Amino acid sequence: MAKKCEVCGKQKVFGKKVSFSNRKSSRSWSPNIRSVRAMVNGAPKKINVCARCLKSGKVERAI
Repeated sequence: MAKKCEVCGKQKVFGKKVSFSNRKSSRSWSPNIRSVRAMVNGAPKKINVCARCLKSGKVERAI
């Protein structure tokens, strides 16, 4: 199962890689997912969170 951010729902997206000669092939972009211990409903729990949610303060880290 692919990881996705449990806060914002960000996950892997798919598209095309286009070469200089305009040939197209499939590729994917993965979000920067981190497994962190965070406070969820007052208890520490391990969750998958993207780096943007961590940096913006949407997640309270468990100490």
